[in-house]
Amino acid sequence: MSYRPEKIEKKWQSYWEDHRIDRVENDFSKPKFYVLDMFPYPSGAGLHVGHPLGYISTDIMARFKKMQGFNVLHPMGFDSFGLPAEQYAIQMGIHPEKSTEKNIRKFKAQLRNLGLNYDWSREVITSDPSFYKWTQWIFLNLYKHYYDLDLDRAVPINQLTNKFEQSGNVEINAATTQTETFTGEAWNSMTAKEHDEILMNYRLAYRKTTYVNWCEALGTVLANDEVKDGVSERGGFPVEKRPMLQWSLRITAYAERLLNDLDSVEWSDALKAMQRNWIGRSEGAQLFFELKNSNEKIEIFTTRADTIFGATFMVLAPEHDLVDQLTTDEHKIKVSDYKKYVKGRSEIDRMAEVKKVTGAFTGSYAINPFTKSKIPVWIAEYVLKDYGTGAIMAVPSDDERDLAFAQKFGIEVIDVVDKSAYPGATLHDKLGKLINSQFLDGMEVPDAIEEMLNRIESMGIGTRQVNYKLRDANYSRQRYWGEPFPIYYDDEGVSHSLPESSLPLELPELEDFKPGEGGRSPLSRKTDWVNFELGTRETDTMPGFAGSSWYFLRYMDPKNEQEFASKEAIDYWQEVDLYVGGTEHAVGHLMYSRFWNKFLYDKGLVSFLEPFKKLINQGMIQGVIEYLYLQKEKQNGFSRFLCAKLSAQEDENKFVKIPILIDLVRDYGTPNSYLDLDGIKKFIDWRPEYKDAIFECSKGVFHKGIFTPKVEASIGSHLFTESEIGKMGKRYYNAVNPDDVVDKYGADTLRMYEMFLGPIQQAKPWDTKGIDGVSKFLKKLWSLYFDENDTWKVKDQSATTETSKVLHAAIKKVSEDIEKFSFNTAVSAFMVCANELKKLDCRSSEILEPLIKLLAPFAPHITEEIWQHFKRQEISVHKTKMPSYDPDLLVESTITYPISINGKKRGEANFSADRSKEELTALALELEVVKKWTEGKKIKKVIVVPSRMINIVV
Repeated sequence: MSYRPEKIEKKWQSYWEDHRIDRVENDFSKPKFYVLDMFPYPSGAGLHVGHPLGYISTDIMARFKKMQGFNVLHPMGFDSFGLPAEQYAIQMGIHPEKSTEKNIRKFKAQLRNLGLNYDWSREVITSDPSFYKWTQWIFLNLYKHYYDLDLDRAVPINQLTNKFEQSGNVEINAATTQTETFTGEAWNSMTAKEHDEILMNYRLAYRKTTYVNWCEALGTVLANDEVKDGVSERGGFPVEKRPMLQWSLRITAYAERLLNDLDSVEWSDALKAMQRNWIGRSEGAQLFFELKNSNEKIEIFTTRADTIFGATFMVLAPEHDLVDQLTTDEHKIKVSDYKKYVKGRSEIDRMAEVKKVTGAFTGSYAINPFTKSKIPVWIAEYVLKDYGTGAIMAVPSDDERDLAFAQKFGIEVIDVVDKSAYPGATLHDKLGKLINSQFLDGMEVPDAIEEMLNRIESMGIGTRQVNYKLRDANYSRQRYWGEPFPIYYDDEGVSHSLPESSLPLELPELEDFKPGEGGRSPLSRKTDWVNFELGTRETDTMPGFAGSSWYFLRYMDPKNEQEFASKEAIDYWQEVDLYVGGTEHAVGHLMYSRFWNKFLYDKGLVSFLEPFKKLINQGMIQGVIEYLYLQKEKQNGFSRFLCAKLSAQEDENKFVKIPILIDLVRDYGTPNSYLDLDGIKKFIDWRPEYKDAIFECSKGVFHKGIFTPKVEASIGSHLFTESEIGKMGKRYYNAVNPDDVVDKYGADTLRMYEMFLGPIQQAKPWDTKGIDGVSKFLKKLWSLYFDENDTWKVKDQSATTETSKVLHAAIKKVSEDIEKFSFNTAVSAFMVCANELKKLDCRSSEILEPLIKLLAPFAPHITEEIWQHFKRQEISVHKTKMPSYDPDLLVESTITYPISINGKKRGEANFSADRSKEELTALALELEVVKKWTEGKKIKKVIVVPSRMINIVV
């Protein structure tokens, strides 16, 4: 019978589900392997072909490890709380609970359609009360703990209050924002409200007023990575800085451990560097500058105390607490205007801006503690309130930004480091000899730093200090669709934790869940829920990353109602052995997960320091984005679209590129992609706001349903678009639904093709030109087992030496490639193997049966169908043992050749060592990877260097 994936794939998916083939038990007698995909958010758009790239790779690894005898945990669930889900619900006009349920059903159907071996009985959904009960429980434990720096771990807060009662906080060494000291007597005389405020400075989960990214249109606070160019990433709405009372997590207490423990995980150097940079450890000094005509002092942190003689001005963050106090009457208007400007700027924009220098003078002066000269105090956006102390001493001779600022506003520049002996040294390098620095003159920078630190401490104006760029995580959202805080307040405003027995605190039903105005959460409208017998509930909800910070633990024991997971299950499954996901989570999600895991470790609830042992970032499958050129200013009151090839004749700054639906474009993805008249009309139907727009191309102008040709042009529009390789997704209208590909080619073909596209870590464009080659391979594989009359060809006969060598070379190559996560070369190995066996007319079950097992992780449906014809006892090929190779068969029998096109390596292939140059040339030209890269091109010659390489010149 012919290979018909549409017939066999649904059959086997139903069979696996009915017989629970993918069910995972806590079988502690087996070695374990935990492989995990990063938690997906179930969007309304569903999956596009870029999403399954990681899912297929982990599925192959999970199936492979199972067949090697491991007990494999390969679960799936949904990160279903948060702003995206709620925003989608608002746009669709339905409740987020209903829209989320619908989206999850869609996602699960698409995932099942790919034949992925998830154990759905372990499904985790963050918006399920049975899950977020434990998110709330972990939060309460963070709230009930502080970080003891002497013990270097989290400790219950009641141990801290016991110390306060005895001797105050003078001898407390803790991670805290508490600056004032007090005695035991003073503590015992304080009110409950005062106790609450002080403890908030110590708790790992605490509430304080902080400057946040407020988006009025979305009605919530946004994290820094959710703000781009001063507007929200989702929706493009204005964002401003605003002081608000917010819950935060004291992740900074774990900064040193987060930094040091990176050495223990198998992550890429690039990913580790991103984490280290985000943590940003630096050694320096806390230093205080006195102010002229004021009793206040400006606190700074500097890593270059040696340059203090070159400090010619101070800069405060516009939000700094001292700004209003230091601003003199004559400068109030300018300072006020400048603060309004900065409110609309995101922190990322403020830090990234280098060309535009802005600032305002407060009118006040600080005193340089060593030169005793008065130096002006300015405010500027490049200093952030929550980074360090929110203030800097500016040394323009040794810092690019300070120098640009000094040059813009005419401030003195004093050179203090002579780098002439170090050619090529930059301002950032701690090299050179001090000059113009009194007692430091002539000293090398490292020695001068040490000397200055000693002087600062001996003078009592500062202390040595380690500082981190990492800041505490904002943990409040003024939205409905999130975990309710298990916190309430009494009549005096004192915070209290709900009894653990009352968890979960479920999200109440709310018909009007749209954001409130002025920072009020939608839950505040549910007064009968807010006000209850113990007091007033917290009305903010937790952010989207709450559940995803620990979800990997719940998969270990998802039905447990007594604890988030049993000790037995946690001790067995331990950390995730392989974690796969995109680089967009390289900092936020991974940092929070590591923080939560370390806290749970401190409590003795997990036995491992890091949650993810090995992590691989998958590259994106990119799509072609098609753009139209839209003139920014209307022409005679009408929007004007211009052909991409005509735009070069006009000022490009006059236009903005807007992405359009790829289905409307002719010759999509080519240099000559375009809209014809029918395409323009469909575009107007799709975007009716442009129904009266002008569409101009070289052949004429289309306006209000009429095409007017130019004198020299023939009739018909040819409005060229601009094709650009970029991210695939609904915002670019270029998403390709994997269901459509499965319908046409089958899931096994899609699975193998996505793996064949290239190394899993690299970005690669989606191009279906090569998918036919994979489809042909599976048909060729099928023909090894069945003839054209649907007759089973396999015989119970012994293998020949030649066919054995072909098989065992494939087993070795594929097994090694899977372990290396090199799936593209594994697929190539299968193709070579099938071609060789076909030429040898192999019909031996001794060869063809192990081949099916070897291929099963990659193409689970076709291998399951073929397996049943062997009539073995195992009910599924996926329950069998992975074949191993015989090294004696491979001694000098095969050679792995790099396959290059025009000198660039595009793949590998195994060939018998005794092949002639002519045979190697012929075999190489039959490789799918060669066909893919030479399609439509003329092959000039094939260069074969025996035992070393094959290069095709086109």
